[in-house]
Amino acid sequence: MTENIYGNTPPFLGAINGTTESTEDSDVLIYGVPWEGAVTWGDYTGCELGPKVMRLCSGRYSGYLPELDHIDVFEHLKLADMGDVDVVPADVIETMNRVESFAGDMWDSGKFPLALGGDHGITYPIVKALTERTGKKVGILHLDAHYDNMPHHDGDKYARSTPFARLYELDGVRNESLIHAGIHGPRNKPESGKFAREAGAKTVTINDIREAKEIRKLAADLYDQASEGVDVVYLSICSDVLDFAFNPGGPVDGNGLTSYELLTLIYEFTKRGIVGMDFVEVYPQQDPTNVSSHFASMIALYALAGVVEHQKK
Repeated sequence: MTENIYGNTPPFLGAINGTTESTEDSDVLIYGVPWEGAVTWGDYTGCELGPKVMRLCSGRYSGYLPELDHIDVFEHLKLADMGDVDVVPADVIETMNRVESFAGDMWDSGKFPLALGGDHGITYPIVKALTERTGKKVGILHLDAHYDNMPHHDGDKYARSTPFARLYELDGVRNESLIHAGIHGPRNKPESGKFAREAGAKTVTINDIREAKEIRKLAADLYDQASEGVDVVYLSICSDVLDFAFNPGGPVDGNGLTSYELLTLIYEFTKRGIVGMDFVEVYPQQDPTNVSSHFASMIALYALAGVVEHQKK
């Protein structure tokens, strides 16, 4: 039996324990970022528990997806769970530095990294590490209900509502290849759309997705936009791009994607070539049956099925 990654918690999706075993033959590196910074609304909190609970829930799943031409992901890819970034509660700057350093090691490996958050603030240091360690120009596919591009939250420049404002500032990110997709709802601030336009980033609303005649064709078009003028494309997913009916462990946002729509977009993106990804903002304390934490395994498997498909090309 594979040794637990820590405590009573197994490695994600039956991966080997990369903290104690060699990862030389692994293709995918999973890591957790159990970080929650500033709470930007009410007492909606607890996403630092996401990596642990997503790992616990993943224990029931194989890699077999009959609906995707009967692929068994684990026949093609070897997974290693690298454990968690050693975050420092209440020390934002030190934590961001540690996330960047840890993610940098993942990028240095040349393997496919998949980060489990944590709040969305973690995306900035992950992508910053990608640009600085590899020297590559990056496009981003950002699936979210919200822009997360505010300049700061009460002075905090690294809160969950700010990562894309920081990414707009990175020389290694081509803003015209940064696609905010799935955007919807009144929890966005009026300034957010303006900030995106001024930076050169593109907005694809929930209605744009819902009203597209063919979601797979739309996914191909979005990928083409994100890959224009860059070397690699990164994928960042906030759970609240899903309608709350499909995401009881995420922020309460209606009129979002269905699980089918999100999984289809993910698969279509990764089969075209994604360098790495994150999935953030799962709040286990809000979700007594852990529906959202279970769904993280589906997200990972669909993404990795696309990686397998891309490797065939």
